[in-house]
Amino acid sequence: MIIESPKYNRVLLKLSGEGLMGEREYGFDPEAMDRIAQEIKAVCDMGVQVCLVIGAGNIFRGLKGVAAGLDRSSADYMGMLATVMNAIGVQSILERMNVANRVLSAIPMTTVCEPYIRRRALRHMEKGRVVIFAAGTGNPYFTTDTAAALRAAEMNCDVLLKGTQVDGVYSDDPNLVADAERYSELSYQDVLTKNLKVMDASAISLCRENLIPIVVFSIHSNGAFARVVNGEGKSTLICEG
Repeated sequence: MIIESPKYNRVLLKLSGEGLMGEREYGFDPEAMDRIAQEIKAVCDMGVQVCLVIGAGNIFRGLKGVAAGLDRSSADYMGMLATVMNAIGVQSILERMNVANRVLSAIPMTTVCEPYIRRRALRHMEKGRVVIFAAGTGNPYFTTDTAAALRAAEMNCDVLLKGTQVDGVYSDDPNLVADAERYSELSYQDVLTKNLKVMDASAISLCRENLIPIVVFSIHSNGAFARVVNGEGKSTLICEG
């Protein structure tokens, strides 16, 4: 029996903080985090090198902080610190599943994690460890989507996989618009021209400049992460048109 190798050998998975909430309105849902960790473990068991960027929407959003009267830079730094909390939480669950991993933060805080150093991150991945990138880019005014695109480029990843709440990119929010059109494939320019809210413009532009394809899929579908790594499953591919 011939076992085909995965379509992608080194991937960056971008997770929203909301993906860790499950059915809760705030914080962490242990069941949701366990299931996501199982998805990551399954892909690692395929021999694929995996790195992660996790958002912080389950704890704090910088723009909401601005709306509440905070300075934008201060609010963004608070959001970055929240991503470190999420990264440490996912690290703990992966370790419980015997998945070797490291958290690397763009904001140095050596008591709880390693500082981000590109060569160190590459070495961890080469040794088969999951690398969890925390604190975004380390700079305010940049989203975790942009951090994901940046780290995918720096790690020479084959693809950026964005695990979302829906199974691809739609013309409108499918939870609000019943006849929203679902796209199976888009160009980077399509996303920018149609103003589709899958990732911010700087993240899309960075992926386009470095020819990193983006695959958008539902992180809530069991086995979806492994399927998209194999080039299968329901998703939307964003690449050069």
